[in-house]
Amino acid sequence: MSRIKLLPETLASQVAAGEVVERPASVVKELVENSIDAGARAIEVGIQRGGMSRIRVVDDGYGMDRDDALLSLERHATSKIASAADLAAINTLGFRGEALPSIASVSRFRLTTREHGAVAGTEILVNGGRIETVRDGGEAPGTQIEVRSLFYNVPARRKFLRSETTETRNIEHQFFLQALAHPAISFSLVREDKIALQLPITTSLRDRIRDIYGAELLDDLLEILSRDRGGLQVRGWIGRAGVSRQTRSQQFVFVNGRAIESGILSTALREGYHTALMRGQFPVTFLFVELDPREVDVNVHPAKREVRFRDPARVREAIVEAVQRTLESGRADWQRKFSAPVPAIGGTTSAGAEAVERVSSQTPGGIMATPSRAEITEWDSVRRSSFAVPSQSASQLPPLGDRGDSPPIEVNRAYFEPQVEPRRDQQFQIIGVLNRLYVLMENSDGLVLVDQHAAHERILFEELRRRMEEQGVPSQRMLLPQIFSLPPRDAEWVEHNVATLQKMGIGIESFGANSFRVDSLPTFLEVADAAGFLRKVIDELKTTSHSSSPLRLGEDMIAKTVCRHAVKANDPLRYPEIEKLIRDLLACDLPYCCPHGRPTMIQISHAELEKKFGRKV
Repeated sequence: MSRIKLLPETLASQVAAGEVVERPASVVKELVENSIDAGARAIEVGIQRGGMSRIRVVDDGYGMDRDDALLSLERHATSKIASAADLAAINTLGFRGEALPSIASVSRFRLTTREHGAVAGTEILVNGGRIETVRDGGEAPGTQIEVRSLFYNVPARRKFLRSETTETRNIEHQFFLQALAHPAISFSLVREDKIALQLPITTSLRDRIRDIYGAELLDDLLEILSRDRGGLQVRGWIGRAGVSRQTRSQQFVFVNGRAIESGILSTALREGYHTALMRGQFPVTFLFVELDPREVDVNVHPAKREVRFRDPARVREAIVEAVQRTLESGRADWQRKFSAPVPAIGGTTSAGAEAVERVSSQTPGGIMATPSRAEITEWDSVRRSSFAVPSQSASQLPPLGDRGDSPPIEVNRAYFEPQVEPRRDQQFQIIGVLNRLYVLMENSDGLVLVDQHAAHERILFEELRRRMEEQGVPSQRMLLPQIFSLPPRDAEWVEHNVATLQKMGIGIESFGANSFRVDSLPTFLEVADAAGFLRKVIDELKTTSHSSSPLRLGEDMIAKTVCRHAVKANDPLRYPEIEKLIRDLLACDLPYCCPHGRPTMIQISHAELEKKFGRKV
């Protein structure tokens, strides 16, 4: 007796729907994508009870005649591809012809459509996959689809739906994805018969981001635009260094206009940010990757959330390089904030004029005296020094405060200004130090606070990184060389990357089949288990081997090292040392964050201060 049976058409459609229609948000995604493919210029999405009661999508696209409307409800019926060659170069969001029949099989479904110029349209009612009514319709040109009682005939699926609030949030996420990808289309969202959001047509992605997330976010974004010789383009907007979120809720990536989830692209983004991103944080990105459709396969996931690239290394490198260049170019914006003239303390513009400050030695805000620091000239000195100071000895200058218990004293600013004369390109006015950690400065926009430890970390990091790239990492011999073994694939990788490891200061050589001998390590590392350290290095380098910088892991080692040797909180600094610290920071490639991604400085604008003091509402 045969045990294999052919499933009834209705049941087969419900099974297929399980892959395409996971939840109400999946329905919204498929219907909106159909509207976009149909050339719509305006799309309205209406939902009730998180989409479980009703979903309605209305567009002004091409519309369909009756024959096409009926055919659209058949499985694998589509106008978007006709041959295998079309499948290899897909330019539309949909292409399988599965969405409408799948949705109709698990809901009470109504389709109304009319072509532009047609006298009448067509209305089709479907109940659980069975067509019940076909009649003339009088709706406006375009297509309207209404989905009621989703999963009413598949109770096992319905009971796995989340709360109305969660399902509504998922629908809004899909709505925003489509709206971001297509700013030239107007979108409207209607919840419980009330307009929740209207997004007008715009030619600018920046305007669409503003309409969804507000103008405040735009201040934290940098425009990214890059194209390689093969025509691969990376464009959009990404967060400045130090701007991040605890989740990927604002990390959007699109490939040829399609919102996707990609481990390759997520890794590329993290690698591009590298030291500009705190561990456990995610960058804010609205990133669009555009390439020849033949170079990407979108037919690898039932819901089309994932894609496969023909040359993933090329895509990854393009993103890493574009992100790095964009973050570095953002330095100019920060420098402009410090470029406008700032009134001298006391309201006078004369550098030699007297401006008397009251500085209390009992207050943590006083700038304390400390012995002069030595210029960093050798790698070993990183363990002892903090940062370079002007050639003039700091001991020749009077301190602004004293550690003793003396009462507040008057300090004449003109007393030391002739000795530390501001340069003509002075871009900031140092006010003082708060809590022996935060340098207070004034610029044309308001108040700036600089974390002296984070700032010094960034300065040391970029100096040591530059030396590493130019000279390689100096190494020191181990007292007892260590021998360790690796799996065959890892061993093969090491054999091909010995030069990279050696440039990182790691002395390594083959020592038999799948075995290696390490006899030296970077001088600034303190490693007890060399073999364990090397295994970790190899694991991390394998993920960055196609990066634009083969010494990326060396940067990670430097980042961990400079944290221990940078000036600390409560380290008292003299005025000339602080001034040089700020100048050196502003000269860095990424002055606005430390090597661990924490901000080095924050700006409090005049407007914010006026609001705090009630001067502005």
